[in-house]
Amino acid sequence: MDKIAIISDIHGNITALEAVLEDIKKRNINKIFCLGDNITKCTHPDLVIDKIKEKCEVILLGNCDYAICKPSAKNRNYWSRNIIGEERAEYIASLPISHEFYMSGHLIRLFHASPYALDEIFNPMFSNKESNRSHLEITPDRLFENTELINKTDKDPIPDIVGFGHIHTPCLVRFKNKTIFNPGSVGIPIEMYNNDITDKSNKFSTVASYTIIEGYYGEKELNMISFNSIRVPYNIQKEVEDLEKSDMPSKDIIIKSLISAIPNNV
Repeated sequence: MDKIAIISDIHGNITALEAVLEDIKKRNINKIFCLGDNITKCTHPDLVIDKIKEKCEVILLGNCDYAICKPSAKNRNYWSRNIIGEERAEYIASLPISHEFYMSGHLIRLFHASPYALDEIFNPMFSNKESNRSHLEITPDRLFENTELINKTDKDPIPDIVGFGHIHTPCLVRFKNKTIFNPGSVGIPIEMYNNDITDKSNKFSTVASYTIIEGYYGEKELNMISFNSIRVPYNIQKEVEDLEKSDMPSKDIIIKSLISAIPNNV
């Protein structure tokens, strides 16, 4: 039986990443796939990039990664890009958009948000229809389509399982005999209905999250497969202190999210 750890949306939070990697190590898992958005928001995107390059077998491109690291952003004086430097920025910009593999007879396809764009939103638990992100909201069938963005055509097989990041909230749903999962966020976990920073129950959503898939890696014959959503506490205060000491723009919004799991738009 094989295990794969799926992580996503670290967003420069090296403290959370190290806690998650330690948990993965304790479970004797040595195959780690990352679904992107490793920079912006927290203060150590350079350390995060170096660490995932060392630990992850697969690293995909996220929307924040692309926005900051694309060649046309080189002279825009982004805080995170200044921290990571040009060599790391070029590395991040070169990352693939999708990855797929077989596990226990299931074709699993991974990407950051959707096979059409890096910032589309599928969230089975929360609607964005009344928000300024309504134009990005998509239906689940869109996640399984073969597109030019991920270098797929009508001749390629349709995945049985899709894993994506982007929404920072873990979930596992079934759709037309298929499975959709999200590992949540390592660095900036979000609970979409949180809106009260004084709510003490928020602490159960601020812990880092990732997913473990267990089955037979590379096997095309139908067999047992499972998904385990993991939540890992870490030293949030350390990241808050690093943000407070930094000159990062809009750091107060990030601190609010770190300590309460409140969405940035609340």
